[in-house]
Amino acid sequence: MTFLHSLLVLIHILGAAVIVGTWVATFKKPTVTTWQFGASIAMLISGLLLVTLNEFDPDIAVNHAKVAVKLLLALGVFVAALIGWRKQRAGQPVSTGLAHGTGGTALIAMVVAVLW
Repeated sequence: MTFLHSLLVLIHILGAAVIVGTWVATFKKPTVTTWQFGASIAMLISGLLLVTLNEFDPDIAVNHAKVAVKLLLALGVFVAALIGWRKQRAGQPVSTGLAHGTGGTALIAMVVAVLW
């Protein structure tokens, strides 16, 4: 169970790193990439699985308020990445706000995870 937990944390952190790293790399010409969309899915699923594992562990007290905030932020990242990815695939321009919303919201989720 410890290995599974560690693996899910790794996937979750790598997803956040891909989203924020790509956002920083394309900051001057903002866009949403396929990598960011895939990473948003990985972050959302791994986060939900981590909460599920922690709920079954009697030694861990789950902070449900933090989970709710993180879930809303993860859904925001996913929706922004999905819309941006679909626009990019259709050859339409991705708005600056959408691109910055994807990366910025992921960064905010990281800050909440670390500082709360």
